[in-house]
Amino acid sequence: MSVTPESPGSPERTPATDLAAIPAAVARLRHAFESGRTLPLKWRLEQLAALERMLVENGDAWVEALRQDLGKPFLEAWTTDVAIVKAESERTRKLLRRWVKPERVATPANLRPARSWIVREPLGVALIIAPWNYPIQLLLSPAIGALAAGNAVMLKPSEVSAHCSALLGELVPRYLDPQAVALVEGGVDETSALLEERFDHVFYTGNGRVARVVMAAAARHLTPVTLELGGKSPCIVDVSARMDVAARRIAWGKFLNAGQTCVAPDYVLVHESREAELLERLGEAIRSFYGEDPRRSDDYARIINVGHHRRLAALLKDADVALGGELDEAERYIAPTVVRGVGADDPLMQEEIFGPILPVRAVRDLDEAVAFVRGRSKPLALYVFSEDPRVERRVIDATSSGGVCVNAILWHLSNPHLPFGGVGESGVGAYHGRASFETFSHRRSVLRKPTRFDLKLLYPPYTRWKSRLVRRML
Repeated sequence: MSVTPESPGSPERTPATDLAAIPAAVARLRHAFESGRTLPLKWRLEQLAALERMLVENGDAWVEALRQDLGKPFLEAWTTDVAIVKAESERTRKLLRRWVKPERVATPANLRPARSWIVREPLGVALIIAPWNYPIQLLLSPAIGALAAGNAVMLKPSEVSAHCSALLGELVPRYLDPQAVALVEGGVDETSALLEERFDHVFYTGNGRVARVVMAAAARHLTPVTLELGGKSPCIVDVSARMDVAARRIAWGKFLNAGQTCVAPDYVLVHESREAELLERLGEAIRSFYGEDPRRSDDYARIINVGHHRRLAALLKDADVALGGELDEAERYIAPTVVRGVGADDPLMQEEIFGPILPVRAVRDLDEAVAFVRGRSKPLALYVFSEDPRVERRVIDATSSGGVCVNAILWHLSNPHLPFGGVGESGVGAYHGRASFETFSHRRSVLRKPTRFDLKLLYPPYTRWKSRLVRRML
């Protein structure tokens, strides 16, 4: 990869796969699936164990690639991109024997004698397209579900996180079954070539604009899709909130990975009587996390490239900056920034920010906050800080979002028992834990009747006596 101004310290080659090789790679995966190679439980468990070894044995390499691409500090890189995937794979491997067992269901009296059950079967060949902000987690986490369900898998990492893409391209073929798992590097051309092929499921994480392209391409083959998108995730701070805790948790969730997180709080709606206190507490939290000059902190990440840095810098033009605001394009640095007095029509409120800029908007009461949220597209996440259970219930009942955290930020996506996904503009479908296994499985209905007894009642000829009896029974 040639070094470019947008990605200082890039690898020596641009991530790319020969376009002519893509159809053959997909055909190889198709052959592997149709041969039954991926169906045995033993193969699935072996692949998950191999994925875990790939993560553990190359831990330093993953962390270094994440540092080079995003400036991630060790703890963030390890916990949010490596350890979380390893833990999910281990849990899936532990529970998979239980998940694949046929599920007995009831049979209505009018169909008896009979037995009914559901079997989970793999969909076929799955395509997983990942973004650059959590390039390891958001590629391999859905892959866990696809492999556990018994699918062949095509992986497409983002070319924007070039070091991570190169490392994935090197390690995936070494650890996972190359007959049933393939990886394509590259950008728009390679992704477009992949979408020309027929897959049995497409899993895309990214923005809504590209999601529409993915969905349209999948529709040509009637391929089901999972779309993990984003949106402007609101954070409501009620008058009853414990402000010191709320500010720390908001600041942590917002400025993790320099704000480049799809479920980061995108803006705050705070009761007008507590706005000044929130701003003060946010400043204290930022200083306690990153010191007086976050630029010098080893614990603060960087913007992915110059293009995104310029986009974010433009959003700060004419903004009323309460905290932060310092910029350095050469370092891809934007300080943890809080903006106050934000209008509903301001540029900061039009699209997902995806960076370390937090707009704070004062509201008169909870009704105004709820109305503001309801007047916009359904977000991927919604946060509320309150010590009043009635406020919590009101916000949950009156709004819609992919997920909700009460008095916390981000933590709902770490619970493997909770499906993670969006609704409306923020996504289609869900994954994590068993939800991932189900996403990449077909729930096949089976009913079996014995032949020793064969009721003639429903067979022609349909006599008057049969009609009266059936009407009485049904």
